[in-house]
Amino acid sequence: MQKLNQPAAIHPKPKTTVKNSQNGHALTHSPETARIDQHQVTDRTGQQPKTVRKHQYQATVQRTHQHQATGHSGIRRNSKINTYIMEAAEKYNVDPKLIQSVIKHESGGNANSTSPVGAQGLMQLMPDTAKALGVTNPYDPKQNIEGGTKYLRSLLDQFNNNTSLAVAAYNAGPGNVRKFGGIPPFKETQNYVKNVLSTYYHEI
Repeated sequence: MQKLNQPAAIHPKPKTTVKNSQNGHALTHSPETARIDQHQVTDRTGQQPKTVRKHQYQATVQRTHQHQATGHSGIRRNSKINTYIMEAAEKYNVDPKLIQSVIKHESGGNANSTSPVGAQGLMQLMPDTAKALGVTNPYDPKQNIEGGTKYLRSLLDQFNNNTSLAVAAYNAGPGNVRKFGGIPPFKETQNYVKNVLSTYYHEI
């Protein structure tokens, strides 16, 4: 996950490590803040932006609860975690299915997960990122989901609600997405986007 502790967005900065959620490998990128900006960026995948409209929200929540009961989300059947997802989704206007998909591919629903590079909890927040998001205990499911969803919202805002680019930025950092004008040519990130979106659109 991208670190948030620098004020500049794109200027060269000392390198930092980003985890790859799929195999534990690391990427490096320049730290930058997740400012809420509007950026017009070409999506190489051709995926149309997907946003949550208020009149669709209740139907989405109902469908999500139904799928959770079948276990398709890959998240442990934990009513508290499901409640935290719904609360964060409503607060930040992020589709709960997207939050679930990120959790599935970041931690497999394990709130105590720690990656080889130190990303923590359900949505695998890096320590500095968690701190910047106001998360004092990344292993607390409520705080972790709140922080991870807040970060997702900032990425969706930066990339004009383009889900593919926001997911790519969650993995490789928004600076890399802007640098390459789309999903970065990193195999880890490309696989991550493919897997998260496949779950988001087809499984959950």
